[in-house]
Formats: sequence, C-alpha cells, structure tokens
Amino acid sequence: MGIGIKQGFEKRLVELAITDLRLTKSLNVNVKQGRKYSQIISSLREVGLIEPPVVALCNNKKEYLLLDGHLRIMALKELGERRVNCLVSVDDEGYTYNKFINRLSAVQEHKMIVKALKAGVSETKLAAALNLDIKSLRSKKSMLCGVCEEAVNLLKDKIMSESVFRVLKKMKPLRQISAARSMNAQNRYSYKYAQNLLVATPAEQLLDATKSKRMSQAELAKHIRLEEENLSLTEDICSLHNSYGVDMLHLSSLQSYLKKMMSNEKVAGYLSRHHPEIHEKFLEIIGIDFLKMSNIS
Repeated sequence: MGIGIKQGFEKRLVELAITDLRLTKSLNVNVKQGRKYSQIISSLREVGLIEPPVVALCNNKKEYLLLDGHLRIMALKELGERRVNCLVSVDDEGYTYNKFINRLSAVQEHKMIVKALKAGVSETKLAAALNLDIKSLRSKKSMLCGVCEEAVNLLKDKIMSESVFRVLKKMKPLRQISAARSMNAQNRYSYKYAQNLLVATPAEQLLDATKSKRMSQAELAKHIRLEEENLSLTEDICSLHNSYGVDMLHLSSLQSYLKKMMSNEKVAGYLSRHHPEIHEKFLEIIGIDFLKMSNIS
C-alpha cells in the first residue's frame, strides 16, 4: 500500500484582501530606502507580482498569517493595491515556515528570469524591474548552461553567487556532482571554496585540461582523500539522524520493560546478589531521561 504525500500548499493561488493579512514581523520604515525594496517596487510596476506571498489560515478562519512576502505587501500598499494573489500553506507547522525563509537563491532567480522572458517580458523591461543591466541579465539567464541537472538539483536552494556556477562549468558532469556534494557536506558555497575544488580536480575531470593549475600528485591525492572523507562523514551523520527516532523508541520500550522487571523484588534481589554489574547497569538505564535527551538533540 502506497504512502500518501501530504501537500504543503494549496494547488491554486487565493486572492485575498491585503487588510486580511496579519503580519508576522514588523518592518522598519527605513527599509524603503534600501536597494531590495526599490527593486521590488520597480518589478511590480514593470512586470507585476512574480512570486506570490505565502500565507497560512488563522484559527479564526477570517484572517491569514503572512509567512513570507512582507516587503512585497508593503510595496503593494504603497502602489495602492488592495488585493493580492497568495500561496496558502496547509502544513500543520506552517507557522514555522518563516524561520526557513531566506533570500532568493541563484537557481531560483535564474528560473524566475527564464520564466518571465518566456512569458513575453522583454529583456529591457525585466532588467529595469530587477535593477540590472542587460549584460548581467543575460549572464543570469545562461547561468546553468553547461551545468548538469543533478548538480543543479543539489544546489537549487542554496544561497551562492553566480560565479560559483561559472567555476562548475569548467568541470565535467560527474565532477560537478562531486563538487556540489562537497559544498553541501561542508555547508560552504563561496566562490573561493569552489575555486579550491577546481584546483583539486584531476585534469581528466576538467573540460579543458590545459587550463588546470599545476599540483603535485601527492597534493592532489590529499585533496581527493579529504573530499571523500568529508562525504563519507556526512553520509554517516545523515544515517544516524534518520535512525535516531527509531532507536529512541526502542530504548524507551526497553526502559519500560526494565522498570517493570526491576519492580519485582525477587528479580531485583537475585540480580543484586548474583549479578551486581547487571543490576547496576539496569538501574542506570532506568534512570535515564530519554525525553530530555530527545529535546536536547
């Protein structure tokens, strides 16, 4: 029997009155002087709302909690708009969504640009909306050309500069995937780290081996070994994380059984007299607060 996958959001956008939205944070009026806000205002004027705000239905069923899109709502108010199309979160833990919100990733921005251009928005108009010059816009549009799909998927929600993808393009697909995994394993997405990975790439894994920097075989082997160890360690940590809940359940069940067994005076007395080390260990297990351990983790 298949396991159903719960939708995180409603399939369709919902048009709401801006006055029905409850903000989850207050914005300083000075944000209107920032580049991000001016970019949003310009984008709304030129091409309209591209990325809908994210909301969750409040308990009273009359108001919606604004999870993401506070600057967009502020800008819409300034432009005199009264209603907005929103993406509705149906997750039971939707209120935690805002903790994970970050600025647009490079891959998301690329997809947004491609989508807008395919929809018929001119380069000039889109560049003006995003506060970019035409050259920068075209660079962002072609950013993923030459990067394999699996590497893109590994980095699609990571915050990094466009220059990182220019480095990846110098590698062959399998090395791109390996480099992307190394970035995720180390949680490092800087241009400098990508360059270090490029330097440590064997010539046969580069698109143009003649441009590879010289590195001794010993140094190259050391870099490769460190990458492999990092990836292996990350996989081990993920494995432990996935099995942690099941292990805690088993331990709690075992603890309940031992408590019941040790409450029998005859059993506890026998163990104390004939197997004191086991008796001591059982008492130690019974005294562990697994719930507290789970919360700390």
